[in-house]
Amino acid sequence: MPTAIRVSPTHAARAINLLRTVQYTHPPSCPCHSNPGHHHHEYTHPPSCPCHSNPGHHHHATPSLVNQARRSLATPIDASQQKEYAFEMAASSIRFGPGCTKEVGMDFKNMGAKKVMVVTDSTVKKLNAMKQVVQALEAEGIAFEVFDGVRVEPKDSSIKTAIAAAKPYQPDALLAVGGGSVIDTAKLMNLYTTLPDAEFLDFVNAPLGKGKPITKGLKPLIAVPTTAGTGSETTGTAIFDLVSKRAKTGIAHRNLKPTLGICDPLNTRTMPSAVHASSGLDVLCHSLESWTAIPYYERVPRPTNPINRPAYQGANPISDIFSLQALRSTIKYLPRAVKDPEDHEAQSQMLLAATLAGIGFGNAGVHLCHGMSYPISGQNPGYKHPGYQVDSPIIPHGVSVAVTAPAVFKFTGASNPERHLAAAECFGVDVSQVKKESAGEVLSEALADFLVKLGDQPRGLKALGFGKEHVDALVEGTIPQARVLMLAPNLEMTNLDAEREQLTGLFEEAMEY
Repeated sequence: MPTAIRVSPTHAARAINLLRTVQYTHPPSCPCHSNPGHHHHEYTHPPSCPCHSNPGHHHHATPSLVNQARRSLATPIDASQQKEYAFEMAASSIRFGPGCTKEVGMDFKNMGAKKVMVVTDSTVKKLNAMKQVVQALEAEGIAFEVFDGVRVEPKDSSIKTAIAAAKPYQPDALLAVGGGSVIDTAKLMNLYTTLPDAEFLDFVNAPLGKGKPITKGLKPLIAVPTTAGTGSETTGTAIFDLVSKRAKTGIAHRNLKPTLGICDPLNTRTMPSAVHASSGLDVLCHSLESWTAIPYYERVPRPTNPINRPAYQGANPISDIFSLQALRSTIKYLPRAVKDPEDHEAQSQMLLAATLAGIGFGNAGVHLCHGMSYPISGQNPGYKHPGYQVDSPIIPHGVSVAVTAPAVFKFTGASNPERHLAAAECFGVDVSQVKKESAGEVLSEALADFLVKLGDQPRGLKALGFGKEHVDALVEGTIPQARVLMLAPNLEMTNLDAEREQLTGLFEEAMEY
């Protein structure tokens, strides 16, 4: 049974509630109200008062007294400091099953789509998933055009190139086939072809962009993931590098969500072992961060209009279920999926875990591992991750996220020891004798042990080529990530100097584990 959350009312609210109670039970004709000098004692209250003489008397309050009381309360309400009181559950429709990719042509026909823009990258274009998609569209006689220019770990320039390719075609629906980079790029192609007059920075997360809400419904988008990691098929988030600011950022709004995610385990069988590992580490951190994010009812400010309620709301009773299950599955199946390319059960379970974690973090949000990962990948000193066939240096997203995880969860442990111990228990730690003040350290050690055993993982920022001289730039690249940092427990976001000091300590701690 979910725990009831009791939010204690403010003094102002209590005062108004008391006045309302008085008004509902004592009409203005009662001498207590009509005579300001009247001292109210039970024995002086006259029997003629209708409150007593008529037990069935229901009195509707006149708002004037309540309003007068509200005006006379000394403390004005500061809307920017009012805490959230509600959470929303939003996720794409999901279809899961081996071979279900072949249904996508029928899906578009059922929607009445006539012109589909297929979005992919140069690697996925050659894989069986694309062959299945093309056959499915042709079988239903649906016209389509393929854009295969998606960049892995997209930059704002590659996103703009993709948008420019989609605009003249004027698709009435989009289909993304690939990993998170492909799905995220397709979301933004959808956004800016639907709203062609918008400036690129209009919807980009503040403070790097204007952070405007997306007020219009977008075209149908079907996502077919070929990696088991980002969970992008379920979320309203799209991430890219904003090169001019040397920072990763993105756009997050529920209207970006794909209409349907087709999760076909056959499509992830082509992932190389290194891609299995790094995308699985993204799932690991999605689930851990959303499980330990601040609770939704601690987030400020409360939105003045529901359209302004962020997609990343803080931990809530629904996201908790998905996040914890995704964590358990990842710990159990990721080492198997990385070790044995023929372990199809483990691969299938990791695709399901990625989707579950996507629903969890898509509603609760992520925090420090992700906030710190964006400058890590954006300021890469020249590291090339083993097992990735790319020409330029690359720190895969999952690697850049997981490399700080042991430091992060040691830091956040004190915020909610019970949750950190529950997470450590998922790693197989016996927490029955662990003191609460050790929760962060115990989870940190369990994480480090898991990463070492997984193999081929850089053991800290030093292994990626970072040194102490890089810390200041990494901190400055993290501070603008307000959308995720606001959900980080223990982080001093109201005091920039204190926040800078904490982040400096975290990056220094993350140099090696």
